[in-house]
Amino acid sequence: MEKISYKDLQCNPFTLVNRMMLLTAGNEEVGYNVMTISWGNFGMLWDKPVATIYVRPSRHTMNFLNKCDQFTLSVLSDDYKKHLAYCGTVSGVRQDKFAGAGLTPVCEGKCTYVGEAELVFKCRKLYVDPLDKKKFIDKEVFEKNYESGDIHILFIGEIEEVLVANDKYLQK
Repeated sequence: MEKISYKDLQCNPFTLVNRMMLLTAGNEEVGYNVMTISWGNFGMLWDKPVATIYVRPSRHTMNFLNKCDQFTLSVLSDDYKKHLAYCGTVSGVRQDKFAGAGLTPVCEGKCTYVGEAELVFKCRKLYVDPLDKKKFIDKEVFEKNYESGDIHILFIGEIEEVLVANDKYLQK
């Protein structure tokens, strides 16, 4: 993996998130877990490049997000659709999801990412806040997505490092 500046990326953030990514939180010291996410945003906030993710409190990965200041987002090629599906349907409470999905955890410093990724965003948490039922303007959105009451928590992370495995995502 080659370290690059976020400014060198040439990709559509909407298609990156929409095709699903793997969120990894934790490290060798506290343990780690991986999960599939398909809701999120990339952009600029507070003069920083940021990634925003949404995680339900019931997810096992939340334990590691709460313990650590960093998280990673790994983008895999279309060859890994089954791996993404596995990481989105199986809980890491009783098993090692990396092993079960046939993926390789790469622990670097205070974070872990997926070794098979084509693109990795290493993020440092800047802001955390639960979504609030009272603040939904469109009540239908709330009812459709939060019938169970398991309301997402929003995490904004500064993108501190970007790693690429090939030039697929680089400006030409």
